[in-house]
Amino acid sequence: MAIKLENVAIAVRDLEATIAFFTDLGLTVIGRDTVSGEWTDTAVGLDGNHAKIAMLETPDGNGRLELFEYITPDAIETEPTRPNEIGMHRVAFSVDDLDEALEIAARHGCRPLRGVATYEDVYKLTYLRGPSGILVMLAEELKKN
Repeated sequence: MAIKLENVAIAVRDLEATIAFFTDLGLTVIGRDTVSGEWTDTAVGLDGNHAKIAMLETPDGNGRLELFEYITPDAIETEPTRPNEIGMHRVAFSVDDLDEALEIAARHGCRPLRGVATYEDVYKLTYLRGPSGILVMLAEELKKN
């Protein structure tokens, strides 16, 4: 059996603000829609499922994020995920220039949780809290081929 990762889906508080954050980092919106009806209730396992969605893609075409904002039922606010919690953890991106990526993130009010670290002189990386509390890891390869 062949298997391929299609996307990672993230429920967000404000679809437009989240799209702005990720497109400023370099992702591209490749599709938008509003979904509802019996098929979504069945597929998602949630009655009355009605949401605005956007599919974003990385420049290399290998990574996709599906962002969705619930219209109904009401979205449930939870505490932001902490790095050591079990379950969906974070979304990670490699970037050519971490400092530039952090400047972009700061324009959206997003800053590193603690700071920028260096992993074995291979990567400079950080975790930050993005829109809707999403944990985002940004990493720059130091020894580029």
